[in-house]
Amino acid sequence: MPDRRPQLEIVAPAASAEEAAAVVAALARFLRETAPPPAPPARERSAWQRAALVEGVDRDAPAPGPWGDPTPWGAR
Repeated sequence: MPDRRPQLEIVAPAASAEEAAAVVAALARFLRETAPPPAPPARERSAWQRAALVEGVDRDAPAPGPWGDPTPWGAR
């Protein structure tokens, strides 16, 4: 995952090192305090759900016909 934090840098030649450090620290603190809360962790799937997804099983899918046809004869 890429680092999305901005790279803060002072480009004012008249600022002293202490002033530049104070401004950068204040901006970093502001960004940290106003950042959105982290997203909740994703819910883990059970082993049964994971197996069904891997196999491509659909709960509501019609049963295949006796010869393995995905759609039984006469059903449209």
